[in-house]
Amino acid sequence: MHRIYGKNNEKAFGRMPFFVTLFEGNMDFRANIERLLNEFLAERPDLFLIDLKFSAADDITVILDGDNGVSLQDCLDASRAIEFNMDREEHDFSLQVMSAGLSEPLTSHRQFRKNIGRNLEVLLNDSEKIEGELTAVEEEYIVLTLKYRKPKEIGKGKVDVVEEKQIAYSDIKKALVAIQF
Repeated sequence: MHRIYGKNNEKAFGRMPFFVTLFEGNMDFRANIERLLNEFLAERPDLFLIDLKFSAADDITVILDGDNGVSLQDCLDASRAIEFNMDREEHDFSLQVMSAGLSEPLTSHRQFRKNIGRNLEVLLNDSEKIEGELTAVEEEYIVLTLKYRKPKEIGKGKVDVVEEKQIAYSDIKKALVAIQF
């Protein structure tokens, strides 16, 4: 005889645990959200997904970025593409659609490309911090132009140095656009 949850009564045998049914329902729900979001992004090739988060309470957070930035209308359009195609009677959820702000780290190749010419603060995997102007974005690495002063080899004083540094994506722990005032 097969027992579920250690119960001996006849009603417990053969039941499917509740959490399995709930989990399967959530997978369909999440797959639907992802499908709707991908359909929206297919219609808008200038926009791309940075992050899609689901909480246990079905709070959905969508973070978008675009080659030319993200407007409020872009966020509204993405929100409507999801909300208008989901039935809240079937599955209740909350949805936030936002653009990647300046405080968000750069994560995708397209984000680096759109920020060419801006200063970046890059934290490497070995905890070294580098700040410089992003001058090139390649498939495997980025190029920063570093400008700093170093002591003269002979005599007193310092000399201005301009150096280009290639940094592989795999070496980057975190990259932020440096805000300058």
